[in-house]
Amino acid sequence: MNHDYDAIIIGAGVIGACTGFELARKGYRTLNVDKQPAAGSGSTSSTCAIIRFHYSTPEGCAMARESYFHWLDWGRYLGVPDEMGLAKYVNTGCLVVKNDGNHDLVRVTAVLDELHVAYEDLRAEEVAARFPWIDTRAYGPPVSTDDERFGEPTGGHIRGAVYIPESGYIDDPTLACHNVQRACEARGGEFRFGAEVVEILREGGRAPGRESSEDSPDRIGGARPGEGTSERVAGVRLADGSIIRAPVVVNVGGPHSAIINGMAGVLDGMNVRTRPLKKEVCYVPAPADMDYHQVAPLISDGDIGCYSRPTTGNQVLIGSQDPECDVPEWVDDPDDYNTGFTRQWETQVMREAQRVKGLGIPGQTGGLVDLYDVADDWIPIYDMSDLPGFYMAVGTSGNQFKNAPVAGKLMAELIEQVEGGRDHDADPVSIPLKYTRRTCDIGFFSRRRPPNPDSSYTVIG
Repeated sequence: MNHDYDAIIIGAGVIGACTGFELARKGYRTLNVDKQPAAGSGSTSSTCAIIRFHYSTPEGCAMARESYFHWLDWGRYLGVPDEMGLAKYVNTGCLVVKNDGNHDLVRVTAVLDELHVAYEDLRAEEVAARFPWIDTRAYGPPVSTDDERFGEPTGGHIRGAVYIPESGYIDDPTLACHNVQRACEARGGEFRFGAEVVEILREGGRAPGRESSEDSPDRIGGARPGEGTSERVAGVRLADGSIIRAPVVVNVGGPHSAIINGMAGVLDGMNVRTRPLKKEVCYVPAPADMDYHQVAPLISDGDIGCYSRPTTGNQVLIGSQDPECDVPEWVDDPDDYNTGFTRQWETQVMREAQRVKGLGIPGQTGGLVDLYDVADDWIPIYDMSDLPGFYMAVGTSGNQFKNAPVAGKLMAELIEQVEGGRDHDADPVSIPLKYTRRTCDIGFFSRRRPPNPDSSYTVIG
């Protein structure tokens, strides 16, 4: 049969756009479909777009370091201009506070050493001298506002911090997605917006539990070598009834990823799954008479359970690092959840006020409320599936924006190798990392892995 495309990518957020771009660079005829009106207007638009290297796993650190060089030279990576301009990397540096949760950063600094990332190991008094507006008293472990200990120092000072100069954020994540869209289109890739996928088609247009219709695609060839079924993916059906055909479909559906995997009938083959999690990010004015954007780094602070960074309008962006006292708000339906702020907003601001001297708590809430797509161990899944031709880049929200350029390369290489006959489950694909001079084993991100005990089970979104 004739295919409309070589690959359909469900999602046009930053990971989906980069996956389409990298496949198009390999010569695939690609189509990104997204129910949103424009690239990056889903959960990517609510990302804090932080660029940092202090991951809890060596693989995470290496991917972040490799991607950093693409963000530094964003125009060269894209290879084409954008009529809207290019997103920019803003370097702030990053201060990571030592605590029990991150094992005083012993593991992190070992990986930073291996990757030749410069950092400074600071004592509490050195932190206070470098950043006199930071209160170095210890408050942890974090507690909820209804705990009588909330807001009270626990005695002594923090055990120090690690300062990493090469860290910051991307000034406009939505624009970054548009940049990648234009680069993908320049290589023949296409995008279709306002297009909701309602069915993953198998051979003959048949999906699990669905009867095939007269306008279904014809039968597509045999299974991937080593597979015990002749079925494989055949394309997608949209909400308007139209069918788009392709022998490869990639799920990069963000908070809808579990629903899409369910449509494809691949959930039973996954040892690690994903689900949407509501998150609140606060915007509050910086302390009076302080040019926060000029003096403040990104701060990752497990002692108070928050991360923060400067943002536009001399404001402080504040998010939760998911301490045990913060009850996660998992969402059953990503299209129907409470999009308003809750008591969590005030809790996060009050915690940050423990660390930033003079930070006030405004009477009016401001910031972002959105969903993260979270894997069981908070590590993304970049993998094939038990349905030949169906791939997934899921569980990425909140922690993989920074890794998008490498994630796109990783997915493109995985797809090319597996469609060429390689059994990735038995013989995992790996890719060379140009700048860090390492090899990335894609098998680390397998859907069949046991949940990783070394994960921090948190995020700096």
